[in-house]
Amino acid sequence: MNQADCIASATRAARTLRAATVSEAGATHCVYVVLLHDPRRREPWGLYVGQTSRDPDWRFDQHKAGYKASGAVRRFGVRLLPEVVRHLNPMRQWESLDLEAALADALRAAGVRWVEGGH
Repeated sequence: MNQADCIASATRAARTLRAATVSEAGATHCVYVVLLHDPRRREPWGLYVGQTSRDPDWRFDQHKAGYKASGAVRRFGVRLLPEVVRHLNPMRQWESLDLEAALADALRAAGVRWVEGGH
C-alpha cells in the first residue's frame, strides 16, 4: 500500500464512524491519526491512532520529542492527518476512548496492515 492508498483507506474507514457527542458543551477530547513511514518494512506506510485532551498538533510534537511518546510515532511519524478525523472532533472523553479503539479496528478492517495505537 502506498502513501496515497493508505490515506484514502483511512479516510473511508473513518467516515464509517460517528461521534454522538461531537461539539457538545464539555467536548474537549480529540482522536487523531498520524501517518507513519518505515522504508525497511514490507508495507512501509502505516497509521497511528491516538486520543488527547490537548491540541493534536501539540500532542504530535510531544510524540516526536519523546514525551509520553509512542515509539512508532517518535521514530516513524511523518505528519498528522486531521482531514481523516475532522468530522469526529471534538468529543467527550469517554467517547474518544471508544472511538480511538473503533477507528484502529476500522483501519485494520479496511486493509491497512500497519496500525499502531488505538488502545
